[in-house]
Amino acid sequence: MSVILALGAAIAYGLSDFIGGVASRRTSVWPVALTACLGAAVGTVVLALLVPGDPTGTDFAWGLLAGVGSGTGTAFLYRGFARGRMGVVAPVSAVGAALLPAGLGVATGERPTALAWVGILAALPGIWLVSREPAPVDARASSAEGLLDGVLAGLGFGLLFAALGQVPEEAGFWPVAANQAVSLLAVAIAAWMLGGDPVPHRSGDWWGLIAGVLATLAVVGFMLARQAGLLSVAAVLTSLYPAATVLLATRLLHERLHRTQSLGLLLCGASVVCVALG
Repeated sequence: MSVILALGAAIAYGLSDFIGGVASRRTSVWPVALTACLGAAVGTVVLALLVPGDPTGTDFAWGLLAGVGSGTGTAFLYRGFARGRMGVVAPVSAVGAALLPAGLGVATGERPTALAWVGILAALPGIWLVSREPAPVDARASSAEGLLDGVLAGLGFGLLFAALGQVPEEAGFWPVAANQAVSLLAVAIAAWMLGGDPVPHRSGDWWGLIAGVLATLAVVGFMLARQAGLLSVAAVLTSLYPAATVLLATRLLHERLHRTQSLGLLLCGASVVCVALG
């Protein structure tokens, strides 16, 4: 069940990123990011009202810390896309998002089986390869800048997964709502600090709401997967979301699937099989 829930979270994250990415191309990055956070915040509040829970102050603290990670990760991810190569930023951030919570899980006593370890280790290069894009011959963007932003984004998203992984089932979803509220504020502040305008002005900006609702479903899937299994496994499988985004782009936008991406998809598939059997 943990594997199914984590894969569901990865698909929801991948679909969310796909919708947000298409909307950003057609309008502007920051308003889409802000409306995505708004949609996620509204979705989690509705969920928290429907699902009873008894959160403690510690649970809210973890939720707030997760919000800092989510907002920081989003800010550096978009900044990296703006001034670096997406083919550098995306894979580094996704691998970072998997490594930090997986390392925390192992450090706190989790012991995946040998076959699950094979799956975890296969997932990391798989995530990297499936996210990679060939560099154009005349590329002028700085790979070093993209690498740094990717590392910082990965640390942010890794903090998001690691902190939410500490919220117990009985807490309900109010800590997640707190996470999304902080994330909304963090993205707005980051946009203004980096010279962007996060205020929606066009109808296309509001497509971010759909991406935000899907992100809410992804967070819920990850939390349930964590509660049903190991944090290290749930975080790595959820971090396979770039594979879903790439597949959607090839099917719906007719983008070309490069050889390295095909190899990455094979490794992601092998990772899922190994973790499921393990």
